[in-house]
Amino acid sequence: MARRAFTRVAATSAAAIIMAACASNSRRADTPTTPMHNALTQDERRNGWQLLFDGSSTAGWHTYRMSSATGWQVVDGELTTTGPGAGDLVTDRQFDSFELTLEWKVPPNGNSGVFYWAHEASEKIYENAPEMQILDNVGHRDGLSPLTAAGALYGLSPAPITAARPGGEWNTVRIIVKGSKVEHFLNGVPTGKGDFDSDELKALIAASKFNQWPTYGKSRRGRIGLQGDHGSVWFRNIYIRPLK
Repeated sequence: MARRAFTRVAATSAAAIIMAACASNSRRADTPTTPMHNALTQDERRNGWQLLFDGSSTAGWHTYRMSSATGWQVVDGELTTTGPGAGDLVTDRQFDSFELTLEWKVPPNGNSGVFYWAHEASEKIYENAPEMQILDNVGHRDGLSPLTAAGALYGLSPAPITAARPGGEWNTVRIIVKGSKVEHFLNGVPTGKGDFDSDELKALIAASKFNQWPTYGKSRRGRIGLQGDHGSVWFRNIYIRPLK
């Protein structure tokens, strides 16, 4: 009886070793120590995910109202500004309904944003495109208000101030846009949301600074934008999945 029990334990241990060896051959098995950035698995591709940033170039992007990605560069697989006043970077492609994921990092006191539905008819991107706030909530004064904290639908729908990690650490974003409805998630926490066709959000816009720009939030299709005119910011793992 003891010998059979030992045999079962030995067999179970051997099976576990074999399974571990097989897992080590998986492309994402080593994620905790050496994560694979700016790449998609075959399953992700089959599920409709697409790369917006290839990890080595600014291909597919240009600075707002310019023809090239002026003020931006790629360093160690991260998309980052070259210096102050870099300008806002936007995708060459336009999207309507989609799911967007990415990672961002700012220095202490840092400030940036992710825009969507951006068009280039207005002088500034924030005059037409809604924004998910990017911020070091601890070091920046905007972190004192949930309406302008990291993850918020900027100025319109608040985010929990505790959702963001401190400056210098990576944060994960998920934005879901379906028709006129938007949802923001920061580090897995639901943050800003709204329906741009609803009377509620229209009233909030009318009572905000966005009221001075007639095109703000009116488009349902446009470019993804990364804010670069507030200083240093880093992005990686920028993926999008168009939705029907």
